[in-house]
Amino acid sequence: MDWQDEALVLTVRPHGETSAIVDLFTPAHGRHAGIVRGGLSRRMAAVLQPGTQVQARWQARLEDQLGRLTLEPLRSRAALWDDRTALAALAAVCQMVAALLPPSDPHPGLYAATLSLLDTAGPGERWARLYLAWERLLLDELGFGLDLSTCALTGSRVNLTFVSPKTGRAVSQAAVDRGLAGDWADRLLPLPAVLRPDAGAATPLPPADLAAGLTLTGHFLNRLAAEIGAAPLPAARARLVERLTAPSAEA
Repeated sequence: MDWQDEALVLTVRPHGETSAIVDLFTPAHGRHAGIVRGGLSRRMAAVLQPGTQVQARWQARLEDQLGRLTLEPLRSRAALWDDRTALAALAAVCQMVAALLPPSDPHPGLYAATLSLLDTAGPGERWARLYLAWERLLLDELGFGLDLSTCALTGSRVNLTFVSPKTGRAVSQAAVDRGLAGDWADRLLPLPAVLRPDAGAATPLPPADLAAGLTLTGHFLNRLAAEIGAAPLPAARARLVERLTAPSAEA
């Protein structure tokens, strides 16, 4: 087996005395791991950093083996290390993809969106909105997409105020008032204004509303992690959410 693809370095861990096991995210081959011989050398230190874009060649005798990787740097994102929010974003995004994306499952749209997200990472309301949209895209790509356009019980497109914690579909206030939610009424999750269909990018985004949006996506990301038998969401996500939603966060 032998393939070449562009890739984003997700995680790196030592293997033996001189090698490293590197987890990559590629557009055509999905998430893929391999051994980089000499990966712990000083020469490779700058290349094997989360967020670095590389040209990768993966070789193995069998497809299900942990193959050998040869990497050539394409783009460094070391500039993000100088900003705490950007660094937190880099860690969270790479670790989330590594934890949740199944191996060898191509997601070219998510790959492109991830590069775009990292290219603009930093403090400010605009990037916080982009990150929230990226989490929704991650859910969409992995089969846990949120349908927030119409009420699941009435088909209405107005006064959408809740989300079903089971299906991820919106529920209107009118449906709850009419008793249509039944026993699920007390378990519905609030639908934050930032995620409602009529939310505009020009609308101010208070930290509390962003926090509510990330709480909602976090609920379904945790469900996804549990369903695929993954570990709980990486602590890096919690650290990023804390930075983005702090009352003193730069807007």
